[in-house]
Amino acid sequence: MGLTARDVMDTRFFTLRPEISVGDAVHIFKRASQELQQTVFGLMVVDANENLVGMVSMYDIFLLLRPKHIHIWGEMEDLEVAGVLETACQRAKGVLVGDIMTTELITITPDTHLLHIIDIMIKKHVRRLPVMNNGKILGIVYLSRVFNHLLERLAS
Repeated sequence: MGLTARDVMDTRFFTLRPEISVGDAVHIFKRASQELQQTVFGLMVVDANENLVGMVSMYDIFLLLRPKHIHIWGEMEDLEVAGVLETACQRAKGVLVGDIMTTELITITPDTHLLHIIDIMIKKHVRRLPVMNNGKILGIVYLSRVFNHLLERLAS
């Protein structure tokens, strides 16, 4: 059993473009989850030359949907009656991926040791790391994949 990103990275991945809408991105999230047979919670964002320019995760979408001043709005029943969630979803559909994506990215190489990957994920609170080599995306390492890999090692 290996000990580097190369051993746990997924080489099948989907990407988004910064100029597409969140509404279109949601369809790509759904298609990626179906084709990869696992729920996909984050996708890399690439420009027209396939250069990595950002990441969009469920957290970024949550931040877009969450009303800024929700903590002063009262009870949850009030929010439902007001249709706040439906309104937020309708507005979010037209927002561009480039406007909500995370651009301060942490990347790793295929030779990054598994313990270093775990350290990065813990310290930086990230659940996925793009695997790059000479500016080219080779794959992505998901927290769940690392955990499953460790479970196999612990069980043997």
